Amino acid sequence: MKIRLLAPLRLGAPLCLGALLGATAAQAQVPPRTRGVITAMTDDSVTLRSHAGTKTLKITGETGYVGATKASLDAVKSGRFIGTAAVPQPDGTLKALEVTVFPESMRGAGEGNYGWDLGKGSSMTNGTIGSVVGTSGRTMTVDYKGGQKTLTVPDDVPVVDLEPGSKALLKPGAHVVAFGPVGSDGSVDAKRIIIGEDGTVPPM
Repeated sequence: MKIRLLAPLRLGAPLCLGALLGATAAQAQVPPRTRGVITAMTDDSVTLRSHAGTKTLKITGETGYVGATKASLDAVKSGRFIGTAAVPQPDGTLKALEVTVFPESMRGAGEGNYGWDLGKGSSMTNGTIGSVVGTSGRTMTVDYKGGQKTLTVPDDVPVVDLEPGSKALLKPGAHVVAFGPVGSDGSVDAKRIIIGEDGTVPPM
């Protein structure tokens, strides 16, 4: 799911959510990702507990918010537009680490295959599911402009749905993935924040 620093997300306008997750892989690089759990908040900042220690997210009226909710592998079916982080396998296929299911209004967001940061050689593929084989340890193809990838999807892979969100989703204990540059003081200028709802951990 490639992120571009575009115009701010307008709540209540699902089509604008596509801008949050970028255009094509050939365009601007994905900004840094900061993952963690919210421990405190003010009107203009969020404090996270992350693997790298305490992190501060700077938020403004321009910050965009997206909700992530738990979904089922039943949603991983032919014709759906998804994003999936994966790692390479010896046979040239990919093993999915997570699957993010997009609403129809976001079809085409971040379409392509490009590097990610969830393991050695990991990548992100956004595209339309073609064939799906099997119901346990299934294999699927994902088609995108200029290519296709074949992925094995383990039964225990986390699956989430994305939906437009708001600042009200920021609560202590919520898991988030923030996108934005890191300043000289170590704080993150949060352009967009994906927030897990009801205990969901955004897996991307």
